[in-house]
Amino acid sequence: MGHESPHPEARVEQRVLVLGCGGIGGILAAGLTEGGVNPLVVTTNAGIAAAVNRDGFRLQGAGGERVVRGRVHLGLPAGAGPFDFVFLALPPNAVEQGAADLLDRLAPEGAFVCLQNGLGEERLAARFGEDRVLGAIVSFGASTPEVGVFDQTSEGRFTLGRLNGAADPRLDALDALLRHVAPVDRTDNLRGARWSKLAFNCAVSTLGTIGGDRLGPLVQKRVVRRLALEIMTESVRVAAAEGVRLEKLANSVDLNWLALTPEEQQQSGSLALFVKHSAVLAAGARYRRMRSSMLAALERGRTPPVDFLNGEIVARGAAHGIPTPVNAAAQATVHAIAAGKAQSGLSTIYALAAELGL
Repeated sequence: MGHESPHPEARVEQRVLVLGCGGIGGILAAGLTEGGVNPLVVTTNAGIAAAVNRDGFRLQGAGGERVVRGRVHLGLPAGAGPFDFVFLALPPNAVEQGAADLLDRLAPEGAFVCLQNGLGEERLAARFGEDRVLGAIVSFGASTPEVGVFDQTSEGRFTLGRLNGAADPRLDALDALLRHVAPVDRTDNLRGARWSKLAFNCAVSTLGTIGGDRLGPLVQKRVVRRLALEIMTESVRVAAAEGVRLEKLANSVDLNWLALTPEEQQQSGSLALFVKHSAVLAAGARYRRMRSSMLAALERGRTPPVDFLNGEIVARGAAHGIPTPVNAAAQATVHAIAAGKAQSGLSTIYALAAELGL
């Protein structure tokens, strides 16, 4: 169960690496820098490194408009490390390789900290060992509207934990670091919290990519809300088959309740459906400025990480014999957009719904 952790009394200096300087990475790096942590910030994007080193981290949005002077390195400096924490502020499809490249730079008791959407902790734990992995689920949105500008698109928090739910003194140190950026909660059910976030992102990130707009305007459309509910419903069913005990989203939204019943899936309207649509509208209002990072990846010519979101639901559903047609169709649509066979926009949303008979 998630709860706000006590503020640690003693602060111990940590050797910290932030790998990646997109929206979340930039907000994280700037907040740590403001707090006097002096993280080593690394990117492979020459434009970002040049802009920040010249003008600082230019922040806007929910965290306030300001400039934080800092330095971003283009690639990892020779001899850097060892690190107590390596924050992986990378897309889901880059996290495993990013961690593999830095394994020899971790301190003996150091840990990778997963920030991205998807099931990064499970993937890294399987490859490098569970003791090397801590989770930090991010509930605020961030984007980079221009090079060197980092826009926090919503308020939010971090939720920290380990996959096995065990206490770990490193979580206290991680707590102290991340409080420079946003409030912090702890959970003894990181897997349940991460799967809840996965279900949410399978809906909002992927539909945001297909629809080509921010979340607020998109969820005003009934068809988008219905697709989101269907995607989350399939995700909840797969999570149950995986033995996952889902946590409430943002400590408020119960996905088990939000999931559609078989009867509701056959209905075009009912009081229960109205209430669930209203819950999606409320989430859209809270995160109305959120813009899918997957959409940004597509616009920059990068591979969209949809296989690490909806693709996880499809693959694991197949392993359990659970149909996931809406996630599969959404995944295929994102690939079609990436291949230039479709375009992001409401017309593609409507085509997807028509294909599924929704």
